Amino acid sequence: MVVLSRIYTRTGDDGTTALGDFSRTSKTDPRLVAYADVDETGAAIGVAITCGGLEESVVTLLTRVQNDLFDVGADLCTPLAANPEHPPLRVQAAWVDEPGGGLRRVRRRPADAALVRAGRRHPGSAYLHVARTVARRAERSTWAALAAYGDGEDGGVNPLTARYLNRLSDLLFVLGRYANHGRGGDVLWQPGGGREARPEAQPEA
Repeated sequence: MVVLSRIYTRTGDDGTTALGDFSRTSKTDPRLVAYADVDETGAAIGVAITCGGLEESVVTLLTRVQNDLFDVGADLCTPLAANPEHPPLRVQAAWVDEPGGGLRRVRRRPADAALVRAGRRHPGSAYLHVARTVARRAERSTWAALAAYGDGEDGGVNPLTARYLNRLSDLLFVLGRYANHGRGGDVLWQPGGGREARPEAQPEA
């Protein structure tokens, strides 16, 4: 268990923060943005768990995901190095497939091929779709960090973190749909729906 012994340190008052290797960087560093978005993803999932009225099996799965996201954040905040004195926690290839395993464990899996309007059915579904969009942002931020630093052992970023987040957003999409199962189903996007037909063009005088 990781324990934070000090919260108020003043060390970030100059706009910098410490990375996992004890180096310091700007609070606008793409690497920091990536793991901050990962942190936000975990918090959004926590809201879904707390307020969503989700099935216990889904809560168990999401709780595991929250822990994984701390691991992803720990990886992102520690630049890759060839021979670190203390080997850091890194996302492993096998982890990337675990969200897919979560998909297979969800019973009565709804069809995936539709765009869903969040809300109007079940709060858990809406909150999970919020978490999905945050996870997508975290993935984009992670790819941006990879574009900035590469994936080499000279300060790069582990690309498996981005792949995990990609699979996670798919899982959250399906879980959001699953939460609406038996509650009237999803409210799907209807392109142009609800608008009056455009008036026909009038011939020129």
